[in-house]
Amino acid sequence: MTSLPPAQCCIGGHLHKGTPKGEVTDIDGIYTYVSAPADQSTHNAILFLSDIFGPKLINSQLIADQFADNGYYVVMPDLFNDDPVPVEHGEDFDIMKWLQKHLPPVTDPIVDKTLDHMRNKLGCQRIGAVGYCYGGKYVVRYLKPGKVDVGFMAHPVNVEADELKGIQGPLSIAAAVSDFLFPTEKRRESEDILAEVGQPYQLSLYSHVEHGYAVRCNMEVRQQRIAKEQSFAQAVSWFHQYLKE
Repeated sequence: MTSLPPAQCCIGGHLHKGTPKGEVTDIDGIYTYVSAPADQSTHNAILFLSDIFGPKLINSQLIADQFADNGYYVVMPDLFNDDPVPVEHGEDFDIMKWLQKHLPPVTDPIVDKTLDHMRNKLGCQRIGAVGYCYGGKYVVRYLKPGKVDVGFMAHPVNVEADELKGIQGPLSIAAAVSDFLFPTEKRRESEDILAEVGQPYQLSLYSHVEHGYAVRCNMEVRQQRIAKEQSFAQAVSWFHQYLKE
């Protein structure tokens, strides 16, 4: 395993301020947040695979809008069947018990339906995937021809070595210097695997931040805000180079 399963450090963080401008829609019974670029084009698209708080979290919606502002049609499905980790979860929340209800046999069909809708109904020609925390695993699982063309993930969890070995497209990773779930030895293991795979890859390490920073950092702390903004810029640059047509 190149990153460890979710733990208590996954469920902390800060809510951000802003007004989301996307829309909520239904894709084959899946609650989905959609944010479109100014020209409404679906040609270059991003499948947004959220962290454990799901697509109703304002932080994730604001990030989706930022990708749309950069020219991508963004689709963020509810990976949890309306069962995300509650924002007000309490200290005794059992994340491992929650995770057992949201393993690949449950999540893969949601991703499959969403991708099918994007390609065959929305007309998306090029699809990148962004995954934060929980969502990172599914970026790797779907980085294959006909599914996802280009991937980006930040502070991923629960990624198996064989899943990473199986990627068939460019992958960019943003990591936190202090991350119990993606520590130094797991980052280096990931680098070794990616070097063997031979696909274009990037792994950037950000100081002064912990797991979850790319979505839920404290925006009042300068170093955290800069790391969040730079990891987003990393993703956009990666997609501009490898995805956008």
